[in-house]
Amino acid sequence: MIHSWKTSFLGFRDRRILSIFLFGFSSGLPFLLTLSTLALWLKEAGLNNKIIGLFVAMTIPYTLKFLWGPIVDRVKLPLLFDILGQRRSWALVSQIALIFTLLGLGTSNPQECVLQTAFWAFSVAFFSAIQDIAVESYRIEVIDEDQKGSAASATYLGYRIGMMAASVGALYLATLFSWQMAYIVMAALISIGLFTTFFSPMPSSFTVTPLPILKRRPFLTQCREWIASTYGLPLNELLRTLDWRVVLAFIFFYKVGDTTLSVMNMPFLVELGFSKLEIANIAKFFGISAMVVGGIMGGIFLNRFGIFSSLLLCALLQILTSLLFMIQAFVGCNLCVLMVTIGFENFSCGLGAASFIAYLSSLCRTPHTATHFALLSSFGSLVRIILSVLSGFLADILPWSLFFSLTAVASLPCLLLLLCAPQHFSYSPPFLKPAT
Repeated sequence: MIHSWKTSFLGFRDRRILSIFLFGFSSGLPFLLTLSTLALWLKEAGLNNKIIGLFVAMTIPYTLKFLWGPIVDRVKLPLLFDILGQRRSWALVSQIALIFTLLGLGTSNPQECVLQTAFWAFSVAFFSAIQDIAVESYRIEVIDEDQKGSAASATYLGYRIGMMAASVGALYLATLFSWQMAYIVMAALISIGLFTTFFSPMPSSFTVTPLPILKRRPFLTQCREWIASTYGLPLNELLRTLDWRVVLAFIFFYKVGDTTLSVMNMPFLVELGFSKLEIANIAKFFGISAMVVGGIMGGIFLNRFGIFSSLLLCALLQILTSLLFMIQAFVGCNLCVLMVTIGFENFSCGLGAASFIAYLSSLCRTPHTATHFALLSSFGSLVRIILSVLSGFLADILPWSLFFSLTAVASLPCLLLLLCAPQHFSYSPPFLKPAT
């Protein structure tokens, strides 16, 4: 549905959109507490880079969301389901677990027992992934068809602000007090999501498909039947109701520009000769501000013009951003050009993230919302990992100007998919057949 500019702005005043924003904050908060923030703590504790690198493996639950999705879809939690419903009951359990695991991580001592710290980091990532699945499913099910742009924008903004709190906020607390105090405060901030769970509106009711009752049969046969029912049914429904080749190709090529630029822009700026202070002021503060503006405009643009126009604009902006980085490579250490490049990149990133979330959400169907979104986002995470490794390898052997030129060329297939198959990119794609 296409709306006027005024209606697009007013969409953000809905109580459901506020709940989605706060859920986004609660989802973004734990993410960096097991990555860059934790890595800095481990470095200060005297651990070597090899061990710090291995800690990235503790975040594997985020990539394996597709394994937890069917559980969140189909398992009813006793007592809580009757009070809060399927999605909010799982959100509540994951948030309570996150508070305790963050407290455990904060009170651990990586110098004395690094395995204990690793255990708590893995636990935080696991329950954070469960919370992500629950709140993403809630977002998809609670909003109306014409609110998906506002909801996607609110999710993205909340998530980014949560990440800022877990990075900038945690570092300030660790500097003024201690790492233990920083993680205690971060655990307390999860209560924002906890209160949101209680006071957020209930999504529309839908039938929860129960887990199959396993009869007396050989163990391997029971396992096959359980896997087929729990994972096979949602996957078959997803493959049956959409052209998976177009969807997966679009996700892959859409991630090319976004991933390569976000991963390699810091090494690029350092090699050009920018100081840490210049990078902090422009690439971080100014860049994040532009990203927030892009996220807000992404939701408004989605409401005003629809998902196809938004994705088309973002695909063009990705190509232009790569070309701006190529110009920066030729110009060198120039602050004026850097402000334009960073501002354009982060604005495009914010706009593109809102559109991408809305597109993935449009492909999910009840009662398997959690599983569908987890499958699609897990593929996106896998693509991000592959492209990160590949971009690092190419950046070492190619000059920066050629590297960013190739990034622009690699983003072209995404634009061609949108132009050649526009019927696949709308809020309710016509190629989706109703589930039976």
